[in-house]
Amino acid sequence: MAKEVRSTRIGVDVGGTFTDLVLHDPVRKLALTGKLLTTPEDPSVAIVSGITRVLGEAGLMPADLHSVVHGTTLVTNTIIERTGATVGLITTQGFRDTIEIGRETRYDLYDLFLERPPVIVPRSRRLEVAERVSVDGAVLVKLDEHAVADASRRLVEEGGAEALAISFMHSYGSPAHERRAAEIVRNLYPSLPLSLSSEVAPEIREFERTTTACANAYVQPLMHRYIDKLEAKLESLGFAGRLYIMLSSGGITTPRDARDFPIRLIESGPAAGAMAASFIAKTAGIDRVISFDMGGTTAKICLVEDGRPDHKFDFEAGRVRRFQKGSGMPLKVSVVDMIEIGAGGGSLARIDPASRLLKVGPRSAGSVPGPVCYGRGGEQPTVTDADLVLGRLDPDYFLGGELSLDVARVRKAFAGKISAAIGIGEEESALGVQRIVDEMMAAATRMHLAEKGKDPREYTLIAFGGAGPVHAFNLARLLKVKKIVVPLGAGVASALGFLVAPPATDMVRSHVARLDRVDWAVVNAHFAEMKAEGLRLLTEAGAEPETISFRPTAEMRHTGQGFEISLDLPSLVLSDADLDVIRANFFESYRMQFGRALENNPIEAVNWRLSCTAPSIDIDISEGHKQTKASLTAARRETRKVLFEGEGWKDCAVYDRYLLPPGTAFAGPALVEERESTCVIGPDAQARIDASFNLVIEMD
Repeated sequence: MAKEVRSTRIGVDVGGTFTDLVLHDPVRKLALTGKLLTTPEDPSVAIVSGITRVLGEAGLMPADLHSVVHGTTLVTNTIIERTGATVGLITTQGFRDTIEIGRETRYDLYDLFLERPPVIVPRSRRLEVAERVSVDGAVLVKLDEHAVADASRRLVEEGGAEALAISFMHSYGSPAHERRAAEIVRNLYPSLPLSLSSEVAPEIREFERTTTACANAYVQPLMHRYIDKLEAKLESLGFAGRLYIMLSSGGITTPRDARDFPIRLIESGPAAGAMAASFIAKTAGIDRVISFDMGGTTAKICLVEDGRPDHKFDFEAGRVRRFQKGSGMPLKVSVVDMIEIGAGGGSLARIDPASRLLKVGPRSAGSVPGPVCYGRGGEQPTVTDADLVLGRLDPDYFLGGELSLDVARVRKAFAGKISAAIGIGEEESALGVQRIVDEMMAAATRMHLAEKGKDPREYTLIAFGGAGPVHAFNLARLLKVKKIVVPLGAGVASALGFLVAPPATDMVRSHVARLDRVDWAVVNAHFAEMKAEGLRLLTEAGAEPETISFRPTAEMRHTGQGFEISLDLPSLVLSDADLDVIRANFFESYRMQFGRALENNPIEAVNWRLSCTAPSIDIDISEGHKQTKASLTAARRETRKVLFEGEGWKDCAVYDRYLLPPGTAFAGPALVEERESTCVIGPDAQARIDASFNLVIEMD
């Protein structure tokens, strides 16, 4: 009986505009969704309100919960807005300015007024101590322990540091000096947040390693307070289960790990959408997918192939120029590889005063004041307002009828803010907003796929998020994609991603050597250490040790090259007998990326990585919607006119998503409505419901 009571799980996604929730209980055969406006001044308010509401709808109590899985954009927002802690850095003598010198490159060679990304630790709070370790870990200069104590006192007591980062040269090879320095600091200031580069990013390249350690320290105090507050509020509700946090890599971890390494949460929220798309792709039997997650503030695009989203092991935060590589803070973290743009339902439309052209985004109305149609004080038209004018949204059924949309207020805003300035009607203005945002997303998707050598026409678009299904048809048409899949509960699919994401972690160690001269004993020791650490972390996160799988990879390059490519390794224990397989994998990966292979050039290994993953939990989100009376006739609500570009106003049949059973088929133009989103199906398209309750749209 106890097992039944504690089988309920809730996924919570806090976005810039909405907080989404999914409740699932396989024993009770329950699946419920929820969506409410985010409370930006304190995100935990919306989290607790949402959990209380969905539990009430399910007839459950907080004590019935097995776990809550949560993701947050707090880390990335803190770095972008520069609202983190006051940080001090202790580093090797002579390397005080590493994070400011960087790679000595300009991200734009021809901009005479180039704006460099600001550093988060100013020079006055960067102090040096005598110590030096060689590239192979040998001690060249002993650590000056008195200097460490003196530097920490100066930084904390004189500089006001709320957190410290320690980054010594070559500490990825030998972390002993960093660990001893940490002991000294903790003896002086036991509760002070502390980040060691050898723990946060134990790999080669001191610039990226140091910035990652500093960024981790920068957000540590804030993340400590956030998690402490959230745990306290959940406990006050009567919640006695486990809280898990989503990592940027798509795995889930514990609050303790999130407190220690908050920088690993920098893409926590967006990663959940990619995990949801991976799950949906598996259930639909699709191998090649473009994940399209459009919410209230941003749109996220990610490639999913063979059931796994693309990953990368570096990330640029807080870019001065959004799409300009090198204009942000480089971080060594494992993240789902996606492109994110300021194109959401709340993206503001305006007339640029210089060019007199219509612009959309990246600024968003957020949840406060929100789009004009919410009637909460918003005055500037948004993408959601445009969708309402064009007939795509039902003003009386937004959020299932919880929020009535004010059409008259929106038309007045378009007339005064857009139409009057450029001399066109309100409907044409709204159509222009829609066209601009769709073209922005299409251009970003083309660029993302082109960088990987992929053709969007060979992929299926999985659309979700509150605004994703509204814009999926137009986006697919622009990309020449022929198939769209919209899951049940599309408006809260990112929250579903939290529940289907596995306990997982990625670890790395650096050991630089030519492939034909690698010391396999050192490499195997690294893998053994990483495996033990992965087992500990995932067991703590609730995984059964015997179910955990391990995927070893390496980053290699031709000798003399500056950057590496990733390749799979045959096993966790390697020897010279594996050289032929490793070489073949390297050349195959190199050829895929660059179109050729230089098979006579020597290969150099740099980083050795281990991905540790426990099984994910399969979820049937259609639980509770398998109604015997469901049919196409029962699902049809009304007919509504919708304006399509190049087609004019069209009469669209409006269907209730929850009354469409598997096997149902119908033709566009049509609208399919559920509580949290509306799917627009244009003319000359065919739609059907598959066995997993996905809405599948085939384009002509």
